[in-house]
Amino acid sequence: MPSAHHRMHTPEMETVTGGRIILSLEIGLILFYVGAAHDCTVLVQQRPYLEVAHTQGAVTIQCSFSYNGCISGQPKSLWFRYGADQPENLCSDGCTGDAGKFTVKEALTEGEVSLTINRVALNDSAVYICGIAFPTSKQPGAKRTGEGTTLVVREMKELHRLHSLLVAILSLLSIYIIGALVIFIILSKSKSNSLRNKETEDSQKKKSARRIFQEIAQELYSKRHVERRQQPEKGNTYENRRVLSNYERP
Repeated sequence: MPSAHHRMHTPEMETVTGGRIILSLEIGLILFYVGAAHDCTVLVQQRPYLEVAHTQGAVTIQCSFSYNGCISGQPKSLWFRYGADQPENLCSDGCTGDAGKFTVKEALTEGEVSLTINRVALNDSAVYICGIAFPTSKQPGAKRTGEGTTLVVREMKELHRLHSLLVAILSLLSIYIIGALVIFIILSKSKSNSLRNKETEDSQKKKSARRIFQEIAQELYSKRHVERRQQPEKGNTYENRRVLSNYERP
């Protein structure tokens, strides 16, 4: 016999159960929209090294970024510089004008920002770091910086020295390669000549042995031919003498 608990299904109990399900769905939607259900992660990439001459005038440092799960507002770009002095926060006012030392350009929908350094000087050599942040998000992954671009500003004399050193290294490498090729060709020709000389010697030995054999065969043939010619002559001489003796008899 079923218990009273299983027999009783009152409308009040069904209403409470449906209310719990609806409340759970609402909490899930709230967590999703505030970012608790999906973590906000930002990835920032920069060129590691950049070298320019101080006479270039201006140089632009590129920064690209991507993000996932960040739905709270638009991202904001930040720039920092680590040089010989203490770290600097650049372009806190945006640097949107072209007349200042720095100019920032943003293409946030395309995931691209850039920092242009105007009137480049030698003391502008430093590490420039790009940062991307979602200001309204409280998640740790919503704020990220790149590994930084090391900018080196050199004088023309230093660049000329580097160019001369590079040319000298390439010249020495070319001479080494040419020398190695010449040695290889000489060794190849020497080996080929030695093989050819060996073949020539073997051929001469074969020809010499063949010539000796031919001379011996010719000599034997000559001796046999002479012997054959001498035998009939001896027989004719004996016959002639015999006829002559018979003719002289009375």
